Amino acid sequence: MKVYIGPYDNIEQKTEVTIDDYDTYSVDHTLAKIIEPLLIRFATDLKGAPLVDNEDVPVELWRPEEWDGGLGDVDPNHHKRWDWVINEMIWSFHQKNYDWEEHYYRGESDVYFEASEEEGYTVMKKGPNDTFIVDLKEMKVHQDRMSNGFRLFGKYYENLWT
Repeated sequence: MKVYIGPYDNIEQKTEVTIDDYDTYSVDHTLAKIIEPLLIRFATDLKGAPLVDNEDVPVELWRPEEWDGGLGDVDPNHHKRWDWVINEMIWSFHQKNYDWEEHYYRGESDVYFEASEEEGYTVMKKGPNDTFIVDLKEMKVHQDRMSNGFRLFGKYYENLWT
């Protein structure tokens, strides 16, 4: 693969990718293992920042409405917005690399299976010691934040260069 740095310069970048059958079982998890460390490395050597829309960051990082910087001028939060977006991307891909859902599980599971009225099927029943619950409300908050990080990754994908 040739990588073009400028209009006259190019270097040969050796790229070898091996994809095994099991890599395609959960492509989202496979890619997260590559993207997370790549984004972390990318974030350590930022040379600039693209324009980031106010609606993609917390209010305290918004570009002031009255900002009228000249060509090439940036508002005081310009780089902070990009840092925030990159960190949300990293956080989201990190979540894919471990079982974050377990943080929302409480109690102990006590289940057993009984034969179903339909032949060949069973029904799961709770035992007398089952106290297992899932905090679905907080799990959704977590998932929504992850989904937003993935959305930001897609939106700013073409800005992932230094």
